[in-house]
Amino acid sequence: MIFEQLFDEKSSTYTYIIASGKGREGLIIDPVIEKTEIYLNFLESMKLKLVNVIDTHIHADHITGLNELHKRTNCLKIMGENSKSEVIDIRVKENDKIKIEKLELKTIYTPGHTDCSYSFLLDDKIFTGDTLLINGTGRTDFQNGDPKAQYDSLFNKILKLPDDTKVYPAHDYNGRKYSTIIKERNNNPRLQVNSMNEYVEMMTNLNLTNPKMIDVAVPANLKGLTLNQINNFD
Repeated sequence: MIFEQLFDEKSSTYTYIIASGKGREGLIIDPVIEKTEIYLNFLESMKLKLVNVIDTHIHADHITGLNELHKRTNCLKIMGENSKSEVIDIRVKENDKIKIEKLELKTIYTPGHTDCSYSFLLDDKIFTGDTLLINGTGRTDFQNGDPKAQYDSLFNKILKLPDDTKVYPAHDYNGRKYSTIIKERNNNPRLQVNSMNEYVEMMTNLNLTNPKMIDVAVPANLKGLTLNQINNFD
């Protein structure tokens, strides 16, 4: 299997390129629009045909490369059924399967960070978007975020996966590439709570500033802008 993890320094975003092998079909999870050429160059070097591109949720800290990659490769754009994006080709729901050749990603609805947050399970890997981070969890104070829903997503879905399941988030701010379920369950400070109410109180009192790009990124991602459209976007 081809598994490439790429990093955008500006937004600290991880993007994942996955395929069953060289010269096969591939997919991309959580692309950043400014990195489009890097993705395309990697696809070409591996002789991969991009068939699917997935966003785990509507991002507020960068502009997605979803529609730009569609424009350049004619791949299908996938998000969860709750997404308000205007440009989605396929809307997946809980327990849906995304298949490309020998690979199969299971869809898990994990709201809380946003109401359109989804995670994707591939064998022993889970791509958690901004729901579960390494030693953290995604904020719940905008885009219809809900700490109660996030608690349920974490404790009743993600953390019930096998201990050795590898956790690949959409962001990390300290150079860490992945974690595991057991490491997060035992060491993640936001998961050391005794009840949903305790988690809700903690998340409600974080008092975080908004992402710098939120006023641009969210409307741009809802509309699915391409590189040519960004410069004219108001």
